Amino acid sequence: MEELKITAAKRDVLGKRNRFLRRRGITPAHLFGHSLESLSLQCDTTELKKIVAHAGTTRLVSLKIDGEKGPKSVFVREIQRDVLGKNLLHVDFYQVTKGEKMTMDVPIVLVGEAPAMKGKGRLLSRGITILSIECLPEKVPPQIEVDISPLIDLEQAIHVKDIVLDPEIAVHADPEQLVVKVTEIVIKVEEEKPVVAEEVAAEGEEKAEAAAEKPAAEAATAKAEKPEKTQKKE
Repeated sequence: MEELKITAAKRDVLGKRNRFLRRRGITPAHLFGHSLESLSLQCDTTELKKIVAHAGTTRLVSLKIDGEKGPKSVFVREIQRDVLGKNLLHVDFYQVTKGEKMTMDVPIVLVGEAPAMKGKGRLLSRGITILSIECLPEKVPPQIEVDISPLIDLEQAIHVKDIVLDPEIAVHADPEQLVVKVTEIVIKVEEEKPVVAEEVAAEGEEKAEAAAEKPAAEAATAKAEKPEKTQKKE
């Protein structure tokens, strides 16, 4: 795999003044790491975009800082972009020490075709999409490819324990965790309860009785509310 390289210079411009750097095609950056004081850097935006596109956050990058002797081994740790996601605003590099193991989350990528998916109404159900691993910096894979061609039957699955990696890579995940599974799409149709003729007839009778009783009830109420006349004694 081709080694990724980029050159950076130490940066004196800080804070809000960084916008002037961006207008000149320069992107602010920071370098930090274990037992390392944070260092403000700046990189050519065009070159940095290429590195970010190829390296992501899982490929080792050789960072050469102007004025220093040898390059540093780093990973792109954080990428900040504008609201539209097109322009780089800031990039953080994380320096690693070769020979010292590190923990990294690596994306899982499915490759191949699952024969079980040829049936109608089949769905490829995903479990975890990243895998936490521990290994030497130079052993970190850019991605973990999982071949789904062994999935021949419905409900067949691939778990973490089925992933084959370099013996020097330790996995920090439950071996029984699901990675991918072929399932069947189930559509539930709720049946409407049939209306029985007798129920309709009974409901009609109840409404008719209520309608008949209403005038009588109103008349009784009106009579009750009417004041009685007292007979005058002569």
